[in-house]
Amino acid sequence: QVQLVESGGGLVQAGGSLRLSCAASGSINNFNPMGWYRQAPGKQRELVATITSGGTSNYADSVKGRFTISRDNTKNTVYLQMNSLKPEDAAVYYCNGHLPFFRSSPAGYDYWGQGTQVTVSF
Repeated sequence: QVQLVESGGGLVQAGGSLRLSCAASGSINNFNPMGWYRQAPGKQRELVATITSGGTSNYADSVKGRFTISRDNTKNTVYLQMNSLKPEDAAVYYCNGHLPFFRSSPAGYDYWGQGTQVTVSF
């Protein structure tokens, strides 16, 4: 079974930057899209950003202009560059990979990492 492992989380002051990495145990070429989600205490998991195999990115309004998602297929890694961090960005961030038509199913299959904690202090 493919594994997605997040790293790069930690403590940062408001206004600072952090880069998250999501390393896959195998090729990410078939994941479309890949994305980052986050979940803060008392809130539902929300979409942060996605990127298609063609390089098209989408962002939640709350992070637009501050976060950048990218993928490096040669390294089987997806990144989330987070700039101008706010205390509201504090959450556990999860990497997601969507495999379309998994076992010929049009619903596909979603792979998830274990999550990495991002803490933003005032």
